[in-house]
Amino acid sequence: MEGASFGAGRAGGGFDPMEFLKQPQTILRIVCWVFSIVVFGSIVNEGYMNIDSPELYCVFNKNDDACNYAIAIGVIAFFATIFFFVLDIYFPQISSVKDRKKAVMLDMGFSAFWAFLWFVAFCFLADQWRITKYPVKQAADAARAAIVFSFFSIFSWSAMAVKAFQRYRLGTDMSLFAGDNFGSAPNAGYPAYPTGSGIESTDTYQSPPFTENADTNARGYQVPSY
Repeated sequence: MEGASFGAGRAGGGFDPMEFLKQPQTILRIVCWVFSIVVFGSIVNEGYMNIDSPELYCVFNKNDDACNYAIAIGVIAFFATIFFFVLDIYFPQISSVKDRKKAVMLDMGFSAFWAFLWFVAFCFLADQWRITKYPVKQAADAARAAIVFSFFSIFSWSAMAVKAFQRYRLGTDMSLFAGDNFGSAPNAGYPAYPTGSGIESTDTYQSPPFTENADTNARGYQVPSY
């Protein structure tokens, strides 16, 4: 974007909802949001079942840690996506370059870290599902959905980290903050100091400060004799 600061233009510009929704970054946010709902929603609704006892067990090999971990990652991802979605809306209104840089770095770091946590969740759930021996026909679809969308979330959050890194590399075009004293053209320099013709003129003086041919014999004045 020409004249942009970390992927957004000068602060105070208008907000176009349709253009905002068409941005790849916004689409990725929505995808991450939906994936997180599928993961924790599947486990909360059908991820626990009672097997030969009234007590509920996690469908992933009765390992409650697997279910709790996936639910925690999904819920935090759900709210984090909403937070960054609102930040994307507010981002063009941020006038401080430092604040914009901090926002982009936060997005990049969190997205990369959460992609790693989704990788851990996928490996954890897939391994526990592999060693599950008891019949779980009722919850099998929910378990598979949690595993599959955990895998998809690795790529969606990694893509968000890449987009944030691209915005970080764009940096800031300092012409956004140039005052009117600079030239209007991008490469224009300071205005030149006006110079004269190189010939000095004494016309500006009404009379010289001293005169050599002063009248020494003033009227009515006599030189005294000693």
